[in-house]
Amino acid sequence: MSARVQSEPFDAEDILRGFGPGAGALVTFTGIVRDDGGELDALEIEHYPAMTQSALMAYGQQAAERFELLDWCIVHRYGRLKVGEQIMMVATAARHRKAAFQGAEYLMDWLKSRAPFWKREIGTDGSARWVEAKSSDEDSLSRW
Repeated sequence: MSARVQSEPFDAEDILRGFGPGAGALVTFTGIVRDDGGELDALEIEHYPAMTQSALMAYGQQAAERFELLDWCIVHRYGRLKVGEQIMMVATAARHRKAAFQGAEYLMDWLKSRAPFWKREIGTDGSARWVEAKSSDEDSLSRW
């Protein structure tokens, strides 16, 4: 059970080595910087280090208790990330698939709505704008 905040890329295969011993189901999700309109160059992610690590650990522990997870892992990057680069990864392990999937979805919804990260989109023309919270993310969170 771990949470990491880092600027450098991560190796999912390396992270999953030895992950979830005794589990019957493993679920992983990796978020990638995407460009929906063809005008995004990069995403800049900032965070408050003193708060971020403890918040991610708390979300993971809540998920473990709620879904009886045997293991969980959160990796979130910060800094300037180009289109196509990894942003974050969530992995959950449980005795059964339903718990592993629900645990991963729970963590994703909490990370999207409550994790102390600030994102700024950098356009191909050099422009920049802060990414605001979406009501759809709050709707997803409300189901828990």
